[in-house]
Amino acid sequence: MSNRIKVFIVDDSAVVRQVVTAMLAQDPAIEVIGSAADPVFAQQKMAAQWPDVILLDVEMPRMDGITFLKKLMHERPTPVVICSTLTEKGAQTSLDALAAGAVEIITKPKLGLKDFLTESSGTLVRAVKAAARARIGSASAAGRPAASAPSPALPTRAMAKTTECVVALGTSTGGTQALQLVLTSLPENCPGIVVVQHMPEKFTAAFAERLDRLCRCEVKEAANGDRVRPGRVLIAPGGRHMQLKRSGAQYQVNVSDGPPVNRHKPSVDVLFRSVAREAGKNAVGVIMTGMGDDGARGLLDMREAGAVTGAQDEASCVVFGMPKEAIARDAAAQILPLAQIARFILHYGQ
Repeated sequence: MSNRIKVFIVDDSAVVRQVVTAMLAQDPAIEVIGSAADPVFAQQKMAAQWPDVILLDVEMPRMDGITFLKKLMHERPTPVVICSTLTEKGAQTSLDALAAGAVEIITKPKLGLKDFLTESSGTLVRAVKAAARARIGSASAAGRPAASAPSPALPTRAMAKTTECVVALGTSTGGTQALQLVLTSLPENCPGIVVVQHMPEKFTAAFAERLDRLCRCEVKEAANGDRVRPGRVLIAPGGRHMQLKRSGAQYQVNVSDGPPVNRHKPSVDVLFRSVAREAGKNAVGVIMTGMGDDGARGLLDMREAGAVTGAQDEASCVVFGMPKEAIARDAAAQILPLAQIARFILHYGQ
């Protein structure tokens, strides 16, 4: 079938190559066209038939995955899913890969690898399908608005606020680059922001640390009881849900365990629904690039509670899934190019 998603696997583990090939082959929409133990062999094999998606390990002999990824994005941009060990070192390396253009991360343990991969087959298949739909380079390109194109005027917010405004952002595939662009555009006194980015545990701490070095505002992985305040961005930890709680005129976050919602933990819906309940009209919600529908219902709850809501537009999304679902439900009052989201936040969040 010529319309199947062609996947090439690059991993120095023969077990990974064998098990992942068998798992992906069970889905009729996917065809594994080859595999290689390192990027040098991979380049030779892919020259004969180029894949739609590359599943790439980041720690390999002869050429590391990051070097290969950068070379690939320069010479022939292709959607890449990173397969990384669930360690702090693996998290840092995978974030480098996302910054270099990879669209998704799949984690693997050092022990019990075969059983883990078999149990995670659904996650892997969804990641490959999301990557196949990704627009490589959308986030970085969309972040450079043409100087000749004036930004449209935003309407004045009519309803007065009685407490500090809370801004809630939700994103998934392609979100690390998109969030970096938005957050680095904000001043040090930006409104308090809470974020769910679909990411594995350990990775969100490294991601928050990276953003904190780049941004003028403070960015940190959220801990239970952290206060939401101007100049601070709290990112939900991987593997934990985050909810907003009101304490008098202030807000804080509650970080807790629980079952996945919409297959995700943290879930955007969990955060957005809590913001609708606790902050009501004193909130701004934006749903950004990602696959699936997590956050669409929660954004609608926010809008119905009086919050100002927006969704990233299709042209600037890496994957137009979550925003599309929110727009279809009439949850987003405005549809925004990525380059205008920071301005939207500042306009309505002050």
